[in-house]
Amino acid sequence: MLAQIVGKLKEDIMKQLQLISTAILVGLIFFLSGCNRKDFFNNRPPEPPQNITSLNGDNLVDIYWDYSNDHNVAGYNVYYSSSYNGKYHLLGSTQSNHFTDTGANNGVTYYYAVTSYDRDGLESDLSKDVVYNTPRPEGFNQVIFDYNVSPDIAGYDFSKYSVLPYNQLDTDMYFEFFQGKNYIDVWNDTEIKDMGMTTDIYDIPYAPKSGWVPTQGTDTFKYTEAKIGHTYVIWTRDNHFAKVRISGISGSKMIFDWSYQLVQGNIELKRANTTVQRNAVRSKTAPAD
Repeated sequence: MLAQIVGKLKEDIMKQLQLISTAILVGLIFFLSGCNRKDFFNNRPPEPPQNITSLNGDNLVDIYWDYSNDHNVAGYNVYYSSSYNGKYHLLGSTQSNHFTDTGANNGVTYYYAVTSYDRDGLESDLSKDVVYNTPRPEGFNQVIFDYNVSPDIAGYDFSKYSVLPYNQLDTDMYFEFFQGKNYIDVWNDTEIKDMGMTTDIYDIPYAPKSGWVPTQGTDTFKYTEAKIGHTYVIWTRDNHFAKVRISGISGSKMIFDWSYQLVQGNIELKRANTTVQRNAVRSKTAPAD
């Protein structure tokens, strides 16, 4: 009789264990069907974004990157720093592959990095691609006039974003119509180069290293023919770089777009795509106070 009772108990216990095992297996199947098996078993953060690029503008920087191939990525965090190896502060988050830093200041260099984060809140390391930019002012549809006709409104000063008389000390360039042709003139302590036909003011990324217009004989100024659609780089007497794209010439006036680099000696002129890859140790922080 005792043997029969023990046998019955064993049979009941085995049935209960079988039911429990079946329930656990069904639950595990449902759980795994809703998540990535690799994420479940490894529980590792996603890889950092790749191909980070940026475009600088007037008091702003646009940052771009490739979307992650990891389906568990929920979004991206964008960080900035004042130096490559400095602390990177959280700038903002997005589910897109683009972010605009609207708080950037002209004349200040910023370094950017991006991370990925998943649905569990796990965040990747900072991206290996680090972009840096120095925003600079720009202007559109500026007008100056032929100095032979309107000398007081023929020149332009990039540092003050102002129209000046052609012969004022701070004038960086001025417009001239002479013997049937239009010219951009600069004084002999300033350099100028015609960079050729361009689509818009952003086409020329950097100031050239050579090819500046030479002084003509005993003239106190230099000149190059002004052509609609051409962009000209100007190296000012106080070691700043600017560029001008002529959008129109009508009668005695010239219409142009421009950008000007506030940092002395900095040749970065466009909404530049400047990328570096390094392996230095960098760290990220919470938003700056």
